[in-house]
Amino acid sequence: MRFARPRRDPVEVNLTPLIDVVFLLLIFFMVSTTFETRQALELELPETAGGAAAEASPVTLVITAAGVYRLSERELAPAELPAALAAESERAREHGLVVEADGRASHADVVRVLDQAGLQGIQRVRIATSEAAAGDLSSTPAETP
Repeated sequence: MRFARPRRDPVEVNLTPLIDVVFLLLIFFMVSTTFETRQALELELPETAGGAAAEASPVTLVITAAGVYRLSERELAPAELPAALAAESERAREHGLVVEADGRASHADVVRVLDQAGLQGIQRVRIATSEAAAGDLSSTPAETP
């Protein structure tokens, strides 16, 4: 006696729900990611022909053209600078201090920051610049040892 075999449908994996879930996860992670935000300051950084990129998360001190200091998103008066820099000195000694001075900032404001950094024992101080296009500088910078 011959029995009729039931016909089986071919097995398929439906990828549509999988793609939907992956797409929703992608949207979730994009929305929930926190980005580093900086308040917009109108700075004109001095230009340089050569330079190196900064390492991991140095302490950044901004000097505006009006002579206002900004450290850790907080505006400081010149009298508050020593105490605020002392609070960040541990991290600045470890990762360095980047001074972002506006090109129109007073030389005395920049020297005041460098002096306070020296008093706090911060030896790795960098001055932020913007990269100049080739041929923009009228003279070539002197090399330092």
